[in-house]
Amino acid sequence: MKFFDEAKIEVIAGNGGNGAASFRREKYIPRGGPDGGDGGHGGSIVAIADRNLNTLIDFRYTRIFRARHGENGRGADCYGKGGDDLELRMPVGTVISDFTTGEVIADLDTDGKRIIVAGGGKGGLGNLHFKSSVNRAPRQCTPGEEGQRFEFKLELRVLADVGLLGLPNAGKSTFIRAVSAAKPKVADYPFTTLHPNLGVVRVDQNKSFVIADIPGLIEGAAEGAGLGHRFLRHLQRTRLLLHLVDMAPFDPDADPIRDARAILEELRKYDPALIEKPRWLVINKIDLVPKEDRKKRIAALVAGYGAVEKHFAISAISGEGCPALTYAIMEHVDKTRMEAPRDETEDIDE
Repeated sequence: MKFFDEAKIEVIAGNGGNGAASFRREKYIPRGGPDGGDGGHGGSIVAIADRNLNTLIDFRYTRIFRARHGENGRGADCYGKGGDDLELRMPVGTVISDFTTGEVIADLDTDGKRIIVAGGGKGGLGNLHFKSSVNRAPRQCTPGEEGQRFEFKLELRVLADVGLLGLPNAGKSTFIRAVSAAKPKVADYPFTTLHPNLGVVRVDQNKSFVIADIPGLIEGAAEGAGLGHRFLRHLQRTRLLLHLVDMAPFDPDADPIRDARAILEELRKYDPALIEKPRWLVINKIDLVPKEDRKKRIAALVAGYGAVEKHFAISAISGEGCPALTYAIMEHVDKTRMEAPRDETEDIDE
């Protein structure tokens, strides 16, 4: 299945049915009085978060969604049937915003969350409601209201505890294969990863965290260069960022320190909040460096990188250093879960 994390849709709620102006007409009952029923309400459009979905492909080709109209009222006190609501199931983590203004309408951040994004119109009143002691034969009724109509932009932001960032071929996909059951494609050319990959890292029987791998960033990503800028939104919900740096790049003229700092600058340009997230430096591919030179080169890279909370040296291909890193991540994730549980985030008012 193709991965789509953006879509534009139009939602049209149902109109309310018209009220009826009718009078009771039966044998032996003269002047039976008004008996026009109300129109039914129009169906609403409801967005529902569903953890069984992981892409917006259902909204890529079907762009217009209409709910049913309410039925008109009839005589003999018959009220019109209300239109059924139309439920749109979306992946957990979908953000719904107004296409024109950009205002966030709903954030489907928990499984099963339901938000009415377009309300159906109210049904009109029949002449039954207008009778009084001075108006015994009312002929007025009201039409049904129109349903709401909007154009929305859908953005999927995956819910992961840990996000990986770095240059293409830094070893992010290899790392996620090493520590989880996810099997993203790995090859020796840039941009092997074309869409985010999620992996569940199980540290103990009852302890696990979710890690997200996005396409590699390059300098100028915030302005649209490369692929990674399209997926930086997926890092916005993470609790921790792991910055993977290739200790032994293929290009002999490459400078890992300069490239690492360039990635940080791209994060700052895209969203200053990303640069403020907890971030650890992970120095990868130490197996390609002679043992006698490792400590010196690791120290130089850490010093050139700048202030960082923690740093780790690993080899994703051999697994060296990976267990210690995953245990440290689990400890950090457990701590942040206790401080700010994800399901207690502020809800958007319906």
